[in-house]
Amino acid sequence: MNKLTQDKRVRVIAALVEGNSVRATCRMTGAAKGTVLKLLADLGKACAEYQDRTLRNLPCKRVQCDEIWAFCYAKEKNVPEELKGRFGFGDVWTWTALCADTKLIVSFLVGERSVPYASKFMSDIASRLAHRVQLTTDGHKPYLRAVDNAFGCDVDYATLEKIYAAPPQEGATRYSPAECCGTKTHKVMGNPDPEHISTSFVERQNLTMRMHMRRFTRLT
Repeated sequence: MNKLTQDKRVRVIAALVEGNSVRATCRMTGAAKGTVLKLLADLGKACAEYQDRTLRNLPCKRVQCDEIWAFCYAKEKNVPEELKGRFGFGDVWTWTALCADTKLIVSFLVGERSVPYASKFMSDIASRLAHRVQLTTDGHKPYLRAVDNAFGCDVDYATLEKIYAAPPQEGATRYSPAECCGTKTHKVMGNPDPEHISTSFVERQNLTMRMHMRRFTRLT
């Protein structure tokens, strides 16, 4: 069986993390599509195992959370009827938690934008932290129960909701992103510092993901 050399593996991975698609990576490196996909899956598994083992007892003070949309196979509206409702076909969300001081990704989770996934995500975050933190999320409702279940009262938690301006006649069909015209913050539990109720850092991290991984690319 042919096996990629270490140098060629590095070139394939470098091409992928710099924002090239799988097919573009194949053209650039000469590797077969199946080979690139297998290497990507193997690397992802190794990275996930390393993160799970290493990122423990973290001394974070402030954590920001958000979700980033992508799709697998087809966009939700284009998924064939016989495949609807099956995970891996249609909308896929990546939940991300970022340390606001070090910019370390404390935890991430790929799945649905639902209560069970919110609970799993928050439980994983709580298991990695060394002490009480200030936590900020957007206004996504599943966060409320998930944070309560994972942290109890041992967290300073606030939400930040963005207010968007959309022309009344174009709101449902407009192509360009709606303009953010303000924000609202809500203290949910504990005593969060108003100066640090923010999701700006994690949203900037999500933009980096969109710019560097083709699967996440969308209108921005």
